[in-house]
Amino acid sequence: MNSRLTQWLTEEDDTWSLVDMPNHVTQGNFVSGDPDGNRLRIQYFTHFTGLQLMSKVWFGPGTQGPPGCVHGGSIAAVLDEAMGATTWLAGYTAVAAEITVTFHKMLPLDTCCLIEPRVVEVDGRKIYTKAEIMDRDGMVYSEGKGLYITVDASKFGKMVDHARALLGDEQSPAAE
Repeated sequence: MNSRLTQWLTEEDDTWSLVDMPNHVTQGNFVSGDPDGNRLRIQYFTHFTGLQLMSKVWFGPGTQGPPGCVHGGSIAAVLDEAMGATTWLAGYTAVAAEITVTFHKMLPLDTCCLIEPRVVEVDGRKIYTKAEIMDRDGMVYSEGKGLYITVDASKFGKMVDHARALLGDEQSPAAE
């Protein structure tokens, strides 16, 4: 495990726990599938209540867009994954229908950032989310808004079993 990603939340606040993502969830995943590579390194943390998700991400040289800065597509992909993960944490098996990204400031390569995703509204099968990418000092580089649509849990196979094991079936409002 990369220490630059694991120490930030856990050393400063012991109410956060690292989420151990199994290989069958991350294998081949564009965002989280190369934890030791030079592109993206992302880790997820849950609050001791189990109801809040935070992510730490490192944008390496493989994410370059403008010289010395992170490509907007890399930022959008990370925001999408974090917002999608927070829908799952809330108990909804969902996929993105629409994401909107607002870029406030160019993000330098080799930066460790915090992503704070959250579900802001649920309307039937529609789950609305928001997230920000910020540095350790709280500088917001970009924001995302997402619309996620719930789908039949059987389409996700082992991912659903793993999510329910992390959450506990009784915690999930969408668990059937």
